[in-house]
Amino acid sequence: MATRVAVAPKLLYWAVERAGWDDETADKRAPKLDEWVSGQQPTLKQLEKFARDTHTPLGLLFLPEPPDEQVPIPDLRTIGNAAVTRPSADMLDTIYLCQDRQEWYRGYALSHGLAPLVFVGSATKSDRPAVVAERIRNVLKFDVADRAEFSHGEDALRRLIDRIEDTGVLVMVSGIVGANTHRVLRAKEFRGFALAEPLAPLIFINGADTKAAQIFTMIHELAHIWLGESALSDAAMKARQGQVAELWCNRVAAEVLVPEAVLLDDYRGNPTAAELDRLASRYRVSTLVVLKQLLTTRLVPWETFEQRYDEELDRVRVFLAARRSEGQGGNYYYTHPLGLSHKFARAVIASAFEGSTGYRDAYRLLGTKKHETFRNLATTLGVA
Repeated sequence: MATRVAVAPKLLYWAVERAGWDDETADKRAPKLDEWVSGQQPTLKQLEKFARDTHTPLGLLFLPEPPDEQVPIPDLRTIGNAAVTRPSADMLDTIYLCQDRQEWYRGYALSHGLAPLVFVGSATKSDRPAVVAERIRNVLKFDVADRAEFSHGEDALRRLIDRIEDTGVLVMVSGIVGANTHRVLRAKEFRGFALAEPLAPLIFINGADTKAAQIFTMIHELAHIWLGESALSDAAMKARQGQVAELWCNRVAAEVLVPEAVLLDDYRGNPTAAELDRLASRYRVSTLVVLKQLLTTRLVPWETFEQRYDEELDRVRVFLAARRSEGQGGNYYYTHPLGLSHKFARAVIASAFEGSTGYRDAYRLLGTKKHETFRNLATTLGVA
């Protein structure tokens, strides 16, 4: 007879909540959960499977109380102006993974004599957002006139990533944990985070969010790099109150994407759908970002902004649903390096080819398992 193990019910509930399961998922993935909670303890084999499915270290399930897991970087997210309490396993594992990759790249940068990036920590929250935004635009070569070469919003996202990486910042965009397609990140939990470090600053963007939101979040996190502060963010454009750093980074992001001085001349005085579309096309951003800057520059009052923001959000959702129904997909070898950063992936592949990094470690860092996949990534990224 299989040995049963004692597990406190609160630990089982904690693991389910940490995994982000709703009641339906819990019933499907752990059908005996109610029995275990009621006193019919699981077998060790059952508990091991439960731990794997909830991405919980097995040893934690034998604790008398759920552990107080802390986010390893400053958590600036708020919901209803209150701090978010319990982090999910998916979010924590994503942060740990990026920290691991950042630490590897920092060693790579040191061994190759790369210089620290002078703009990391060059700003303070007392600096005027418009001044910092201008510096960022200049470094990225991202003035409004420079965007004429961008064909559309998604092209702007890809090219903006390239420009940020050209400055030395690693940019990783993914909607899943590592390469696990079964662990989908939730945009409602977090939109992105910044890991500030002079040699290897890193930005992670939640790819489960809309492309339009990703562009705003990317610049928001870049503003955190300018502050020299690591942070986990929700980058909520509609936020009226919250952490000082978050509101400051929001203002910087809006000003980078839609410069006030240009907007004052461009705006025709009525935030209709057609006018928002026209401005969004000109700046290669979303209508939501345009609305955010119209509010910041006091061209529309809060009440108008709030109403039009909700309307535009609904319009964006309808558009995205239509695109998904058309079955638009992507090429693995084009999209996968986005989750890694092209700069990071090239460095790992080159280091493996040089013999400085073992192939097993390279596969782990890149989230690949097969050498064929590794070689194909190398070819796509132009690493000989």
